[in-house]
Amino acid sequence: DAVLQVSKRLARLVNQEPGMRAVLTRNDDRFLKLRARMQRAEAAGADLFISIHADSFSDRRVRGATVYVLSEKGATDEAADLVAKRENASDLIGGVDISDKDDVLASVLVDLSQNASLDASMQVGDLFITEMSQIGKMRKPVVQKAGFLVLKAPDIPSILVETAFISNAHDESNLKSVQYQQRLAQAMH
Repeated sequence: DAVLQVSKRLARLVNQEPGMRAVLTRNDDRFLKLRARMQRAEAAGADLFISIHADSFSDRRVRGATVYVLSEKGATDEAADLVAKRENASDLIGGVDISDKDDVLASVLVDLSQNASLDASMQVGDLFITEMSQIGKMRKPVVQKAGFLVLKAPDIPSILVETAFISNAHDESNLKSVQYQQRLAQAMH
């Protein structure tokens, strides 16, 4: 009812930009496995992956938006997995085939790809916070780092946006508002 609508609004804005095309991982209210979301972004040749959510917490006073990028620990864990699973690795680092590389070189190639993506993710995350803070409360004023699975594509800059806390009455009211959804999409755009 809220984040899918924000996502669709953002997609419409992106699609109005010359040379840009939004691809939603889902178009209706159904659960899509986390790896499948990342795989859809990879299959679409995504230049940026944005995962949009609404948060919830037992303390109903907690409110505001938060922007996340992949933690370096999460990136390191994923890089180790990729090198260990060479049959999948070439699909996950921009099509570069590392199956014929030794472990050290394969690890370096994955690290280089991930470092560039993490740097770009941080820059995008900073821009999102700047824009989103103009329309609503930010729970955290700086980009946070976490090991979210959907952020682990090593060659696609990725951010996860917790738009608000649906467990907070004020945030929930905002998320239900068509006007707020549009303002949020415009800030993200």
